[in-house]
Amino acid sequence: MCSVDQRIFKRLDEVKVMRDPIHGYIHVSYEIIWAIINHPIFQRLRRIKQMGSSYIVYHTAEHTRFAHSLGVYEIVQRMCYENKYINAAIDEKDKIIVMLAALLHDIGHGPFSHAFESVFPFSHEEYSVKIIENSSLAILLDSYSENLSKEVADIIAHKSNKTLLVSMISSQLDADRMDYLLRDAYFTGTKYGEYDLERVLRTLRVKDGKLVVKESGMHTIEDYIMARYHMYWQVYYHPVARSFEAILHKIFTRMKDLYEIDKHALDDVEIFKPLLENNLTLEDHFLLDEYACVYGFERLINHQDKIISDLCRRLRDRDLFEYVESKDVDEEKLASKLLQLGFDPRYYMAQDKVRQSPYQPYRGSDERGILILMADGKIEELSKASMIVNSLAKGISKDDHKIFFPREAM
Repeated sequence: MCSVDQRIFKRLDEVKVMRDPIHGYIHVSYEIIWAIINHPIFQRLRRIKQMGSSYIVYHTAEHTRFAHSLGVYEIVQRMCYENKYINAAIDEKDKIIVMLAALLHDIGHGPFSHAFESVFPFSHEEYSVKIIENSSLAILLDSYSENLSKEVADIIAHKSNKTLLVSMISSQLDADRMDYLLRDAYFTGTKYGEYDLERVLRTLRVKDGKLVVKESGMHTIEDYIMARYHMYWQVYYHPVARSFEAILHKIFTRMKDLYEIDKHALDDVEIFKPLLENNLTLEDHFLLDEYACVYGFERLINHQDKIISDLCRRLRDRDLFEYVESKDVDEEKLASKLLQLGFDPRYYMAQDKVRQSPYQPYRGSDERGILILMADGKIEELSKASMIVNSLAKGISKDDHKIFFPREAM
C-alpha cells in the first residue's frame, strides 16, 4: 500500500483519453487527475458556459468551463512533458501540482461567466481557492499528499513562491489564454483567435526560473497578441452579448430591491436567496449553476412584479435592449422618455464601458509579463524586443461606451 505522499505519483493502469476538437485528445495518466475530473464539484463545470452570454450571438458557443478546464490541463501537461526545458526544470510532484492547478483554475466560476460577478460581491478566484481548500475536493487532494490542496490553491492565488508554475497558469502567456482563444474561436465559428499553438510550445524555454520564449518564436507571440486583441473586440465585447448581460444585471438588481422590501417576495426562487443575503456557502455555490438560474428566471416570468417578470421574459425570448454610443445620447432625455413609456430607468437603462489594449507590459515586476530570450542570452520584455508590440503598447487604449435600453424608446 502506498503512503499518502507516495500516492500522488500513482498512475492509471492505462492512459485515459477524451476526444477534443482543439487538442485532438486530452490525456490522463495519473489516478489523482482522473479522480478530480470525475468529482461532482468538477462535473458541475459542465453546467457553466465558457463564454457566458456569447451564445446569444454565436449560436454554437455552447461549450463549457468543463471543456476549457480540460484544455488548459492538456496544454500544461504538454508543457511539462513535451518541452524538455520545462520538463528538466520541474520535479515530478510539481508537474502534478501544476496540472491540478490547471484543471481547477476555474472551479469557482458562477453562472454566466463574468457577468455574474458584476452584480454581487463575488470573485470566482476567491471561490476557487475556498473550494480547493475547504470542500470535499480538499479531502480528496490531501488523501494523495499532505497539504496538496493548499499547494494547488497557492498556485491559483499567486501565493506560491514557485513562480514558474504560477506563470504557466496565469500570466500574459499562459495555458488559460492559449486554450480559450483557440476554443472560443472554434465554437464561435470565427478565425480571430487562431494562432500557432505548436510553435509557441516549441519555443518556450526556462531561464532563471522564469518561463520565456526563444527569440525565434517572437513573431508567433506577436500573432498571439493580436489574436487576443481581435477576439475581445469582435467576440467577447460584442454589443448584443453585452445587452444580454445588461438585462441579466437588471434582473438581479430588481431581485435585490424586491428582497429588501419583502423577504418573502422571492420565496418561489429559493436558489437565489443565499446571493441576496450575501451568504453564499460552498454548498450553495455548488447548486447555483446555469440550469438552476434559467429555471429560476422561468419561474419569475409568472411573478406578480411586472418589472422582474418582463425582464426575465426578455432574457428568455431574446427580446434584448437596443444600444447606442454614449456620446450620441442625452441620458436625461432618454431617462425621461423611458419614464413616459412606463419603464423605470433604474431597471431599463444601463451603461457599459469596456476597454482593451493590444498589449500592456506589467509594471513593477516582469514575472507575469511575456519575456523573450534573446540570441545573446539576455532576457527582454516583449515590448522591448518586438518593434510591432512596442508600437502597440505605446498606442492609445481603445474603449467602447454604450447605453442600453428597450427598443420601444428608439
